[in-house]
Amino acid sequence: MTVMRRYIHSALIAAFCIGCLPVAQAAAPQPDMKGAAPVAATKNRLVVQVNEESVRKWHDILVNIHNIQAELGHGNVAIAVVAIGTGLGMIKADSLAANGVQEALASGVEFVACGNSMRGQKLVKDDLVDGITVSTAGYVEILRRQQQGWIYLRP
Repeated sequence: MTVMRRYIHSALIAAFCIGCLPVAQAAAPQPDMKGAAPVAATKNRLVVQVNEESVRKWHDILVNIHNIQAELGHGNVAIAVVAIGTGLGMIKADSLAANGVQEALASGVEFVACGNSMRGQKLVKDDLVDGITVSTAGYVEILRRQQQGWIYLRP
């Protein structure tokens, strides 16, 4: 057998064995867990960036958040929406998305406004939907959350 054929043969065997691992693990006997404390489910954490002035985009984001919560369960997912630049329009009290933002807040979604963008647009906290928090810099907020293991989504 040539060196190349041996390499391919070994790679195929390794790929086959790796593909079988989950099956072998699933077939292994499971320890008796009666009386053991329940294991807490891993909480999914998602940070969503909004930096566009688009009512359609805002609506899509709110629908996607609802779908994620419905699929994973409200208690199993933490969602933070960070509004930057023209994306602040989504969380303004007079926004067409304000009712949807309020509903999302009530379901546990966190909304964070970029303080730098607010200053640039001459907005104050009273201009926003009640319950919105403000960070100094939206992109730094996203960066810190990613460093803490949050999954980043920019729809």
